Order: sequence, then structure tokens, then C-alpha cells
Amino acid sequence: MKTVIPVELPQTQYDINIATDGLQYLGPWLAAVGRQGKVLLVSNPVIFKHYGETILNSLTEAGFEVCQCILPAGERYKTLRSIEKIHNVAFENRLERSSTLVALGGGVIGDMTGFAAATWLRGIAVVQVPTSLLAMVDASMGGKTGVNHPQGKNLIGAFHQPSLVLIDPNVLATLPGREFRAGMAEVIKYGIIWNEGLFEQLEQAKRLDQMRYVGEELLHDILKHSCQAKADVVSQDEKEAGLRAILNYGHTIGHAVESLTGYKLVNHGEAVGIGMVAAGAIATAMDLWSQTATDRQLAIIKKAGLPTQLPANLNIDDILTTLRSDKKVQSGKVRFVLPKRIGAAFVTDQVTDDIIRSVLETMF
Repeated sequence: MKTVIPVELPQTQYDINIATDGLQYLGPWLAAVGRQGKVLLVSNPVIFKHYGETILNSLTEAGFEVCQCILPAGERYKTLRSIEKIHNVAFENRLERSSTLVALGGGVIGDMTGFAAATWLRGIAVVQVPTSLLAMVDASMGGKTGVNHPQGKNLIGAFHQPSLVLIDPNVLATLPGREFRAGMAEVIKYGIIWNEGLFEQLEQAKRLDQMRYVGEELLHDILKHSCQAKADVVSQDEKEAGLRAILNYGHTIGHAVESLTGYKLVNHGEAVGIGMVAAGAIATAMDLWSQTATDRQLAIIKKAGLPTQLPANLNIDDILTTLRSDKKVQSGKVRFVLPKRIGAAFVTDQVTDDIIRSVLETMF
């Protein structure tokens, strides 16, 4: 199966290619979008072991001169120090403005490679080849790149759109179950904020917590509808001047949880799951959507095997303090994405600390 989803932006256009066995065609597809010359492949040891040879062969057979930078796996390595390592390899191999960086990995590799490409020689091309469900449906498209600051997630970064996104569902066969569940959090997000039909498809599935229970057809639909939702939103608002902020549903509380647990106790998708539960409860407390909708959301998050409660060692005052340093704060006010019905959401800065506190107290 193959689906091509175009992303149309004012200054550029690129395709999201969802293709079974697509990795072996990266080289020809890269050449087809006008890339040539040197390619720097960035990955981590685990992913490179599985898929590095296939990518290298495809690129070299298509005439590209390829070098590589293998970084440690994990959110804690999403730092400026890792960017410097990519830049060092780029310098050693004399990458030029006509060169291309290829990100082979999950969201961490994709974000770092994109930021390195945005900042090398003031910007060179990047191609995203996501290998986790979360990266496939979210991080690999839309052009958000960056690294974490010790005081907050993704505080350092740039918008830098890819030249091509290649999604091969086959690579999910080697994805750990926990990471598959993490990706489902972003899929559920799209159902809540944008696509009621996708949400209903997920509700009808017997299980969402393991790939083998999802099946090839539903998986392709999940990828197609999630990527289309992201493409629709980004095409209307490339740099988060308005609409695109709804893509942060579940991320406000989620990022605080990640940061306060040192990016070790919960992964990004698990934190988003917790954040969606909190956002739904806040919306209910403010009479913005129904208890029935809250219950439906909670049920599907549980079906995906995601956590719905805060880690026991967190302090609510610490969460409130961390929220104020979030990059989405405007004029000192924390902005929340809240649902108004299944398939639609909006952004507000009218959520008080008292409401946040009362909701969080129920989540331990």
C-alpha cells in the first residue's frame, strides 16, 4: 500500500510518502525531488543496526556520497551537545549548501537532525525517515525542530520544513510495545482535535496497545488520517500563529510531567496521554464539553495502554511553576488547548491555577 499526502506551504511544498517497503526506495525518491551530492545520515545505534544498511545501499546506489553520525538513543541526549556532534561530522565531510541531512529514527533523532540542518550553513535540506509511530504521525512533518533546555522541553529550535518524509510501516515491527503505545497518544490527539471519524475508528478497534492487534489496514488508516490532519493544520498555519497551536493538545501538562521526571520515568507519548486526561477534565470543569466526551476520551486512552494518572512523586506546585516556563506562555499566561467536542479544539488562556490544581489533585 502507498499513500502520498502533499503539504502545501507558502514558501515550499513536499510530500509525505506512506509506503510499505519504502526504505529501499529512499535514494531514487530523494533524487526525484532534486537532491544530489553529499548526504549525512543521522541515526542511533539501535535503529541503524536494523535499517542503516538498507538506507545506505539505497542512497549509494542512487549516486549519493554518504557519511553518517550515530548518536546515543534517548530524550536526555536531545541537547546542543548532540547538535555540535552532527555539525562536526558535517564539517569533517565538507557538507555544502546543496547537501542533505537524513534523519533515520524517532522523534528525538528527527528533531535534532532537523535543527542541525536548519543551522548548518544557515540552512540545508533535511529528509525525515521516521521509525517510531509517534514520529510517523507527528514529529517528522511540519518543520518543528529543536532540542531541550535544562529548564524545559524544546525551548531551543527553529522551523525548518523537510524536503521529503518517508514513512515505511514495516519498520514498526521492531518498535518496542511501549513506544507503539506512546505513538497512539498522538493518534488519539488527532481524533479529538480534528477528525471525529478517526476517533470513532479507534473506538471500534478491540485493542490499540500492541501493533499485532491493530492490523495492517487499520494501521495504514491511522497513518494516513493522522498525517493528513497534521498536513491540513500546518498548511493553514506553518509557524503556529494561530490554528497550529491545537496540535499541542495534551502537551501543556505533558511537557511539565516530562521535565519534572527528568525525561526518564515517562516517555513523551505517556506524558501526552496524562496531559489529555488533564485537559479533558479541565474542559469538563469549565463546562466546555460533556462528561460523556470525557469518559469516551478516558476509555480510548486506557485502551491504548497509556497512563491516566500523574506519577506519585510529583508535586502540584512544581507542575504549576513549570507550566509558567512553557514556550507557549503569552503575556505571563499559560495557554491550554481544550476540546469543545470530539473532533474540535481551541486555545485559551483562561484556565486558572485553582482549576488546574483541583483537576491535578484527582489524578494521583
